[in-house]
Amino acid sequence: MKYNIKDFLFPKITKQYLFRILLVAIFTFLFFSFICLPFRIKGYSMEPTYMNGQLNLCFKLRYIFVKPERYNVVCIRLAGEKVILLKRVVALEGDVVEIKNGTLLVNEKKIDETYLRYSSDWNLSPRKVDKNNVYVIGDNRSVSIDVHKFGQTSINRIVGVPLW
Repeated sequence: MKYNIKDFLFPKITKQYLFRILLVAIFTFLFFSFICLPFRIKGYSMEPTYMNGQLNLCFKLRYIFVKPERYNVVCIRLAGEKVILLKRVVALEGDVVEIKNGTLLVNEKKIDETYLRYSSDWNLSPRKVDKNNVYVIGDNRSVSIDVHKFGQTSINRIVGVPLW
């Protein structure tokens, strides 16, 4: 059977062709709804790790059987799945988090944050992370603490992890 460009670009509409199109559409819908949720990064809170405007995929199956670990970057649903925050887990349940003059302390031990590019002057009084929660914060702390969204969040709000 010989094919040419015209047949490739404009195939004959047959039952088999329509069935294949339907299967591809169903698979695509299921994949991008339940396994890998596409999102665009809006904002600068995770720079330099993730840049404003980048496209990424949230792998939703990562935390089905395990809990997030310290230093994981996670996708957190803020309102449904329309608004997702990208943050780094810095403390786990039971830990005490504190920031002194820009230095992160967990359980009174200084955390070496090699992923930070800019220093900060943030100060945050000690607070204990509740059960079934983690403490998350962005990597870019070069602006005022008042404009960042960070803090304690329920593990149930964590949707997954960015793929790259």
